[in-house]
Amino acid sequence: MRIHRSQHGQRQMIPLLAALLGVILPSSLAAQPGHIVLIRNSRGQAVYINTSDQETAAPKPSHSIAPPSSAEPGRIQRIARQAANRFKVDPRLVDAVIRTESGYDSHAVSPKGALGLMQLIPATAERFGVENPFDPRQNIQGGVHYLRYLLNTFNGNVPLAVAAYNAGENSVLREGGVPRFPETVDYVQKVTARYGATRAKESKTRTPQEQPIYQYADAQGVMHFTNDGGF
Repeated sequence: MRIHRSQHGQRQMIPLLAALLGVILPSSLAAQPGHIVLIRNSRGQAVYINTSDQETAAPKPSHSIAPPSSAEPGRIQRIARQAANRFKVDPRLVDAVIRTESGYDSHAVSPKGALGLMQLIPATAERFGVENPFDPRQNIQGGVHYLRYLLNTFNGNVPLAVAAYNAGENSVLREGGVPRFPETVDYVQKVTARYGATRAKESKTRTPQEQPIYQYADAQGVMHFTNDGGF
């Protein structure tokens, strides 16, 4: 919200606006004219800040979750394979999701506030124990854990699990299929195309004896065994 006042008027209006919003602003912010901007921190909590006219109003991550130094691509891919093995998710599917979400950019931030390699929103990060979404290991562990949960929820249906990763499981459950959001439809197409292309490429060089056996628990806790990594 922009306050069209003199500097003196702005200094008076900012604390008043903060009081109406139920927010206590530091004196250093209350004394500075500009915009009142709402951002959300790593815990999903609302934080109101005052920015100057020269600063962008786009949300910025708090200093408590500042990105670490870039991890080399090889290390990130090793982390992704380890997480895939831990949660019994096809590593090719994990790779397709990461490529679609961030292109393997551990510092990625979306306009909607999704963070890191697997673009976790703060609520999902907290749900799966991710304290720093910009840490490659934490982000991938949380993202793959969530993907495993979605595969279980939708009985191993990859397109539905991928749609839920993008739009949320409740949206998929309400629709009874892939939600008809253009963004979600496009997302599912990209992920499944990348996943299918990788599987097709590897199947040409892998004999049936080399195919691994996967196990997973469905929503009722029943264990299943399959040689189809997509379940």
